[in-house]
Amino acid sequence: MTEAAAPRHPPAPIPLTVITGFLGSGKTTLLNRLLRDPAMAETAVIINEFGEIGIDHVLVERADDGVVELTSGCLCCTIRGDLVATLEDLLKRLDNGRLAALRRVVIETTGLADPAPILHTVMRHPYLVRRYRLDGVVTLIDAVNGMATLDAQVEAVKQAAVADRLVLTKTDLCDTPERRSILTALKTRLRVLNPAAAQLDAAAGEATPAALLETGLWRPESKTADVTTWLAEEAYRDRDAERRRAEAAAHGHHHGHDHHHHGHGHDHGHGDHVHDPNRHDDHIRAFCLATDRPIAAASLDLFLELLRSAHGPKLLRVKGVVRLAEDPERPLVLHVVQHVVHPVAQLERWPDGDHRTRLVFITRDLEEGFVKRMFDAFVGELAPDTPDTKAMTDNPLSISGFSGSFG
Repeated sequence: MTEAAAPRHPPAPIPLTVITGFLGSGKTTLLNRLLRDPAMAETAVIINEFGEIGIDHVLVERADDGVVELTSGCLCCTIRGDLVATLEDLLKRLDNGRLAALRRVVIETTGLADPAPILHTVMRHPYLVRRYRLDGVVTLIDAVNGMATLDAQVEAVKQAAVADRLVLTKTDLCDTPERRSILTALKTRLRVLNPAAAQLDAAAGEATPAALLETGLWRPESKTADVTTWLAEEAYRDRDAERRRAEAAAHGHHHGHDHHHHGHGHDHGHGDHVHDPNRHDDHIRAFCLATDRPIAAASLDLFLELLRSAHGPKLLRVKGVVRLAEDPERPLVLHVVQHVVHPVAQLERWPDGDHRTRLVFITRDLEEGFVKRMFDAFVGELAPDTPDTKAMTDNPLSISGFSGSFG
């Protein structure tokens, strides 16, 4: 591609995957395994500290200015200055020919990190957001200590809730009936927290590049959008039954106890705490809203803007496909992380037979009923005797960041 042609034919955005998980969850082991895999050729892996990862010297072919080239065809680089500088540096290397190709980028976060700021870094940057696209979030959970970590750390609960893939590590250490029982409870707990995320067993070899990467809307092999898999709407319907089962088991086990006082009092190595409904989890909601009715772009603008401006931090993640009244045959794809909206994409056609608007939400301290009432008001599904919503829909507030995208 010539320099002159580049602006007219921008390259396809590079998929970006974030790997997160608490300290000791096994990210080093997983990354070293991924770095050896030939399927990771033409991938750049950005890590916080080379020292933490301990890349096997056998893998290293050559090092150049903070970037290590591996024999598998992978690149490793440390976050230099900040993430923006590192991502820009990779693009410079690609554009000036020092990198022959860059098929994807994987970012490994520190153990305590909330992945949202990393996603925001790319989503808010006017240049990076054109060159990279968020593919997915992979969260590692230690099968032995995962229950205790989720009990103690609200960040761990959020990491699990926003993931596209959950990788269970150290399952091979669950070698007693008691530990296997805790693992079963952990899997159930994670399904309630995040019903749509596939759970992969690292020790069983399930955490492969093919299973972890390309989890987003776009299917590279067919160059098409897979809305059904990306949204996994049916998983949200199953979640309520899963949650009721978990709560029933917990209620039977702790009948008469004050859960709030006893949540942290258990010995985490003991099976007794397995069914304890945990207070951090109780803040998380995962649900899907859908409608057959086409939505006016202005109504969608306003619904999202009011939701983000009033409740941004509570929207851990929102994904959806929207049937616009102005252009019902070309669905709009939405992706929101807290108060930041990924640039809106419009598909040329519906990729499946389902033409409904579907929005899936993972929220913290934001009830499904509240979001649904607001959504129904904007899509015009209010009952006639509902208090007048004219003030909401006539609100002159405009969304500068959206209106141009919807046109």
